[in-house]
Amino acid sequence: MLVTAVAYKMRNRCLLISILALASSAMLATSTFAAEEGTTEHAGVSLKPQMLVQLGGFGITNSMLVTWLVAGSIIVFSQIATRRVKAIPSGIQNFWEWLGEGLHNFLENIIGRDLVKKGFWFFATVFIFILFVNWFGLIPGIGTIGWGHYDGSGNFHVDRPLLRGGNADLNMTTAMSAIFFVMWFVWAIQANGVGGFLKHLFGPKGETTGVVKILMVVIFFAVGWLEVISILFRPIALSFRLFGNIYAGESILEAMSTMVPWLSPILPIPFYFLEVLVGFVQALVFMLLTAVFTMLIAEHQEGPEHAH
Repeated sequence: MLVTAVAYKMRNRCLLISILALASSAMLATSTFAAEEGTTEHAGVSLKPQMLVQLGGFGITNSMLVTWLVAGSIIVFSQIATRRVKAIPSGIQNFWEWLGEGLHNFLENIIGRDLVKKGFWFFATVFIFILFVNWFGLIPGIGTIGWGHYDGSGNFHVDRPLLRGGNADLNMTTAMSAIFFVMWFVWAIQANGVGGFLKHLFGPKGETTGVVKILMVVIFFAVGWLEVISILFRPIALSFRLFGNIYAGESILEAMSTMVPWLSPILPIPFYFLEVLVGFVQALVFMLLTAVFTMLIAEHQEGPEHAH
């Protein structure tokens, strides 16, 4: 049964990608703190996460704690939903299979059946993980409960929040983008081989002869290097796009909460609904871009024309 198979794949692969992303984020966060130690923070939402625990060269930040909580919740939920698979699903199994089948069909119509079979576990997990990390960051208390100080007026200001939105940390978005870049390279080699991969980048397109063929070889070789630069910038663009949108949302909510103190419980409400939509859109955009980037390098073998 397709739905059952999809549910099991999502359950098994979810653990792998979450652990890889979180481990990479931990290493990046630790190195970032080492490089930025002693810098002065600006007012408002901090650009970098706050260290909660330092164990030798390994540090646990408030954004890492959020990603661990979300990843653990997704893994537990998927395990419970697929523990006793029924032919006629109900309850959380029905929701999990609806989500898996919906994403599967959506991606299959875009990148083709063969590529979905190969990379669905990654694309679906990235979407679900990013979506719930984004939404978890909107829960009241995230970023506003922690350690701080009282000012002269007796108002309490949080200097070190216990929890912080995971994707408002550039380390986390960079880690996910780096994992995708590695997977993209693996899929590109699998689809084309080393020679085919280089030909895809630098080889001339079209049928030409004589001087024109020589000219096309030179032109496409030069264009290939532009393509290499474009490929190298893709993970950078992915990470900054997701980070920038989520960080901007947190900054807006922070500004609305402090602009007029006596209206602080009311002013952020419209922006909360906006950020719920932004969180969904950014998860969808990240998944679609990774899927399309993969399709472009393997389209000659696994494009949409092979979907049926």
